[in-house]
Amino acid sequence: MRIPIDPSSSDPIYEQIRSALAQAILAGEVLPGEPLPSIRALARDLRVSVITTTRAYSELVAEGLADSVQGKGVFVRAQDPREVRARAEERIAAAFADAARAADLCGIAREELHALLDHTVDEKEER
Repeated sequence: MRIPIDPSSSDPIYEQIRSALAQAILAGEVLPGEPLPSIRALARDLRVSVITTTRAYSELVAEGLADSVQGKGVFVRAQDPREVRARAEERIAAAFADAARAADLCGIAREELHALLDHTVDEKEER
C-alpha cells in the first residue's frame, strides 16, 4: 500500500496518512481483520514522527474504520457501507454547520457560500 505524503499540502501530514488509509480500507485494498502497518514501521517508512502516525491511527479508530488491540496493533474493522455513509454525513453536516456560522458572522451570503463549496470541490477534483 502506497501512502503519498505532500509536505506542501495544506492538509496536515497525519490527515494525509489517515485519508490514504481510509481510502484503502473503504476500497477493499485492506481487508477486515488485516493489520495495518505498525505505527513505528509506518513512521519510519514515511519519515514522519511516531506522534504523526499515532494521530492518524487514532482518527481511523475514532471513525470506526479500525480497531486498536493493546499490544497487538491496529486492525481493519469490517464495514457496513450504510454506517460508513451515515458517519460521513454526520461529519459533513457538522462541517457545513460550522461553515454556515462562520459565513453568517462575516456577512457571507448563501450564494457566496455555495460558490465557495463549488470551488473547494472543483479544486479537490483537480488534484
